[in-house]
Amino acid sequence: MVEPRRNIELKARCADLAAARAASERCGARFVHVEEQRDTFFRAAEGRLKLRERTWRNAQGAVDRSEAELIAYRREDVAGARESRYTVVPVTDPGLLETALTSTIGIRGVVAKRRELWMLENVRIHLDAVSGLGSFVEFEAVLGPGDSSEVAHARLEMLRSGLGLTASAIVPVAYADLLGI
Repeated sequence: MVEPRRNIELKARCADLAAARAASERCGARFVHVEEQRDTFFRAAEGRLKLRERTWRNAQGAVDRSEAELIAYRREDVAGARESRYTVVPVTDPGLLETALTSTIGIRGVVAKRRELWMLENVRIHLDAVSGLGSFVEFEAVLGPGDSSEVAHARLEMLRSGLGLTASAIVPVAYADLLGI
């Protein structure tokens, strides 16, 4: 069996994505691309299970490519940086997979968002505009074999501080939970 991947993540409400973008750049992050994402959450006996369909867009808005993946993950719902263990499976026919999963385990609901992706070393910085919820910043420090979670926590704290995200803005749950699905 393949071991799940790991990351340390932190999510916070953000009233001003333009300011977060400028602060990310000041912290040394580089812009990658903009995505439109549709996450269909399924009823899972344990953890969370979602089908992510996304389209990458470049800075001029032209479509670069689209893809889908099934993501199973487990993460504690705590207000702060926390570890997530996840498995990503590429999906070639998302419509057929959605039909199969809907008919067997059922759908919880759908989360739609526009995501601007920035990178700083091994940290993904997501500037998210989530339909029905508003604006958020999410950090994901991807851990490889032998990577230190302490270093990841320190990087996330540096970014949290650099972007001016307060402790009261930290969100302990998934977007699906905030939407009540």
